[in-house]
Amino acid sequence: MQIVETTNEGLKRAYTVTIPAADIAARVEGEVRKIAPQVRMPGFRPGKVPANLVRKMHGPALHQEALQTSIRAAMDKLVADHKLRPAMQPAVALGEGYDEGKDAELTVELEVLPEIKAPALDGLKLEKLVVPVTDAEVDEAIARIGQGQKSFTEAKKGAKAKEGDQIIIDFVGKLDGVAFEGGSAEDAPLELGAGRFIPGFEEQLVGVKAGEEKTITVTFPADYPAENLKGKEATFDVTVKAVKVPGEFEANDEFAKMLGLESLEQLKTLLRGQLEQETAGLTRTQMKRALLDQLAAGHDFAVPPSMVEAEFEQIWTQLQQEAAREENPEEALKEIEAEKDDYRKIAERRVRLGLLLSEIGQANGVQVTQQEMEMLIRQAAQQYREQDRQRFVEYVRSEPLAAAQLRAPLYEDKVVDFLFDKAEVTEREVTREELQAAIEAEEGAVAEAKPAKKAPAKKKAAAAKDEEPAAEAAPAGEGEAEAPKKKAAPKKKAAEAAEDAPATEEAPAPKKKAAPRKKAEG
Repeated sequence: MQIVETTNEGLKRAYTVTIPAADIAARVEGEVRKIAPQVRMPGFRPGKVPANLVRKMHGPALHQEALQTSIRAAMDKLVADHKLRPAMQPAVALGEGYDEGKDAELTVELEVLPEIKAPALDGLKLEKLVVPVTDAEVDEAIARIGQGQKSFTEAKKGAKAKEGDQIIIDFVGKLDGVAFEGGSAEDAPLELGAGRFIPGFEEQLVGVKAGEEKTITVTFPADYPAENLKGKEATFDVTVKAVKVPGEFEANDEFAKMLGLESLEQLKTLLRGQLEQETAGLTRTQMKRALLDQLAAGHDFAVPPSMVEAEFEQIWTQLQQEAAREENPEEALKEIEAEKDDYRKIAERRVRLGLLLSEIGQANGVQVTQQEMEMLIRQAAQQYREQDRQRFVEYVRSEPLAAAQLRAPLYEDKVVDFLFDKAEVTEREVTREELQAAIEAEEGAVAEAKPAKKAPAKKKAAAAKDEEPAAEAAPAGEGEAEAPKKKAAPKKKAAEAAEDAPATEEAPAPKKKAAPRKKAEG
């Protein structure tokens, strides 16, 4: 086998590789000998079919397999002999005119990972912004849960409905005097002031009494999901069947027991823990961004363009998807297009940080244990149907790239935790608002690449991308983070998580789906 280097510029490499025809033929002969005992052919005893007949029957397939095996072996030898660390999968092309019996001429193009000197870690300094959870915040969380558990009782006869009261209504929606599909309901509960129906609907029912009939006029929003109702003026014939007033909420042991807990004190302890977990997550985000900013400021090495392009495409796809869901997609797409170079810089920063974290992790023995990996696989398998989970587990265990995708986020977190332990950390007590402001300030300063003005669509995508290095930046086969990682779903706020257990609707849903609801069923 002959290997000749044709390009060595920066991180780019190119080679010509010649695989002798004799090597490929030898592999074919080896395959013939291997399968001959299993070949069945009329007129011959099992295992006694002559090699030339086996070759005639299976020759093309055996040659193709031998060629592919030879190419894989050649690539392994190329990487080993030249001590290459490919950044991405090399591009391999077989020369035109190749045929069986000829030498295989390959052209190989690839980018290699840069040589990175592991940074000294004794100069890291970080400020940890700590938000104490107050009793008032715990009480507010309990009150929010109580709001979701609100009960209503019949108002006094003749009472007029006011904001905060609940009315039970029948209604029929009409366009130009004709009832439209999905615009009617019976015994529909409506809490006045809750903002659950389209603008103007609830406001016109303040002051109604049980037994009253009223026709109101509203205009559906321009972005209303039902095409036939967007921006249209409609009337609703409303019959008020009852007016109810909210019961007094009291945070006590009985309320806690209604939620399945033993006491109010247990509820407070649970909520305090959730709030502390949430603020700890924000604190970690702030510290991590500050850490990454320090690392980025101190390192400016060349990164493989193919990795930057792959990372940019991931960012860009997400931005386009978000923009397409905006009220004015064309304008949103135009705006992100104008800032395309800025997002490419973000992609380059993320790849560089990913490579740097991988180098730090490898230099300091950071590893994801087999036990941790098994736990990751089991957790990921839960997203599949029960009958498909075992297939997923087997796939991940047999496919290195899939395993790397699972491993990458955990590995990155472990490297970050390692750096936190090495850093000189000072604590400062702040309010939640100050912590949020610090996070936003760091986000806005990322590599001076984040645009100052953003469409709402981009805010989500850019924020998700700015705060994390590209996990695919680790060397393939060496690091723990060599594949693109999947972003975790955002954590719920503590109070929201607490409210997930009890029902959060203040009344049963209407018997029929009602068109006036903001989140239209149409």
